[in-house]
Amino acid sequence: MRVLRWNDTEVRHHVEELADLLTDTVAGGASVGFLAPLGRAEAAAWWHERADAVAAGRLTVWVAVDDTGRVAGTVSLALPDKPNSRHRAELVKLMVHRCARGRGLGRRLLTTAEHAAVSAGITLLHLDTETGSPAEHLYRSAGWTRAGTIPDYALDPAGELRPTTLYFKRPAARQG
Repeated sequence: MRVLRWNDTEVRHHVEELADLLTDTVAGGASVGFLAPLGRAEAAAWWHERADAVAAGRLTVWVAVDDTGRVAGTVSLALPDKPNSRHRAELVKLMVHRCARGRGLGRRLLTTAEHAAVSAGITLLHLDTETGSPAEHLYRSAGWTRAGTIPDYALDPAGELRPTTLYFKRPAARQG
């Protein structure tokens, strides 16, 4: 499995594969901002908007590609545009295709984004995730600190209000 940083052209070129990943993630019950069922056209349009954000320098995107060239996962960092917040970034849309789960790919994508943040001079990362989700377990086990929980923050893919937990991490420079 290779994890690659994609530019806006690569995101646009692979928008259908990325849309497949997003629809699979939502169909699998992950709360990533969409309700089920998520149509491919809506998912593709969302990825086209992400490509625009990458082109504008507001988003970085890493994609995990398996040995056959299939998109198996992704993670992004949303970069603030205000002068007083350039030291931080938001980790967004960590997604792993259901057929690739359970093999450490989520952790690998998370680590990739954290290391890239350090290389870019980012000293604070933050994220939100559905309380009690498998993603929350991943973040806790990777050393993220719980900042608090907001009740009834977002609808899950099934349309039920769910709490969201906020996390932060001060990424450390790689050792050795």
